[in-house]
Amino acid sequence: MTIPLWWQNGVIYQIYPKSFQDTTGSGTGDLRGVTQRLDYLQRLGVDAIWLTPFYISPQVDNGYDVANYTAIDPTYGTLDDFDELVAQAKARGIRIILDMVFNHTSTQHAWFREALNKESPYRQFYIWRDGTPDVCPNNWQSKFGGSAWRWHSQSEQYYLHLFAPEQADLNWENPAVRAELKKVCEFWADRGVDGLRLDVVNLIAKDQDFPDDPTGDGRRFYTDGPRAHTFLREMNRDVFTPRNLMTVGEMSSTTLENCQQYAALSGDELSMTFNFHHLKVDYPNGEKWTLAKPDYVALKALFRHWQQGMHNVAWNA
Repeated sequence: MTIPLWWQNGVIYQIYPKSFQDTTGSGTGDLRGVTQRLDYLQRLGVDAIWLTPFYISPQVDNGYDVANYTAIDPTYGTLDDFDELVAQAKARGIRIILDMVFNHTSTQHAWFREALNKESPYRQFYIWRDGTPDVCPNNWQSKFGGSAWRWHSQSEQYYLHLFAPEQADLNWENPAVRAELKKVCEFWADRGVDGLRLDVVNLIAKDQDFPDDPTGDGRRFYTDGPRAHTFLREMNRDVFTPRNLMTVGEMSSTTLENCQQYAALSGDELSMTFNFHHLKVDYPNGEKWTLAKPDYVALKALFRHWQQGMHNVAWNA
């Protein structure tokens, strides 16, 4: 009999530190607040805690606009507070999973600030394309509305942002970017982290021709690109497997076939995946902000499609 890996039968508890427990009277939760509640979490039977981003951030997207991957926002505490949380959690048999936002950074990140200089090597850390102030490089749309491109007047080019204009997409085609992100994973693994939740990680490989999308919002040209699998196999080979890190990929607008590959039982890319298709059963004609009754028949069909499709092939979170 094969003994399941800890994450295959463990209970993972998500914590949004900002609202979980405030120990300073600031009105904002902090890492010490999480530490104070570990006994409670242990009584609940929690095996691992998933912490949403607590890194330095302008908070345009509640911390998913990271300005420094290895520094804790003072609002939440210090690295010493984090180390104490890890130590106390492990003493109770609770593992720590961190959110990693590797598709994009905040435009306040030092890399992006350097990238504003066309002559800087950091320029190639992001995705820049020619255009004019009135004509974007293509018609791709941001997930948050409007164009996915923002004009930078000083360098007279556009940069890509699939989310907010303050969240510039990283150029995963650049090996130097991947090397830096591996260092981030190593940094947190060295501090006792057991797993990573990878935000919208299936969007990291863009079609390098950046074509217009005549029938859609552009997502088919940057979602589940073949290079995404290549990049994740490299990350897995170089850091996830050597550091024994569980990885769960958040998959945006993905397909069953791609997730069968991302989370294949061979473990070449990620440990497991999750997606949002079941949340869309009350989106009339794909309109997420329009009120509608949920389609429970469609919901059941979606669960069957994913659970049966992933069974004995890959791991579904």
